Amino acid sequence: MRFVPHDALPPDPFASDPEDPARALGEPADDDDRALDEDERAELLADLADLAVYQALLEQRGLRGIVVDCADCAEPHYHDWELLRSSLTQLLADGHMRPHEPAYNPDPNHYVTWEYCRGYSDAAGATEATEA
Repeated sequence: MRFVPHDALPPDPFASDPEDPARALGEPADDDDRALDEDERAELLADLADLAVYQALLEQRGLRGIVVDCADCAEPHYHDWELLRSSLTQLLADGHMRPHEPAYNPDPNHYVTWEYCRGYSDAAGATEATEA
């Protein structure tokens, strides 16, 4: 599992620019760095474990990752396996996810929903159980 520490990221090109377009967003809320409670941590750890299973099952079939419908912008967001793993790990460590670049020109045929992954995994497990 790869993790990029915050200080290893390239410097902010707008760090001292008074015309920084991100200034319109305002300062981050105090709860952006809040600690996760035990239930949230357990859920994230379960999601990371599930993600490893889904990747092992589906990457070999040509799937590149998971698509999530964003409630904020009403657009699908395409996450490669490693990007999603990194984002979930960041959330686990810091209580929030850093912004990231969206996938460039993703082919929707190479991404599936989390629900599809769960169903595929369940079916693969049921098939193995009946073959044993």
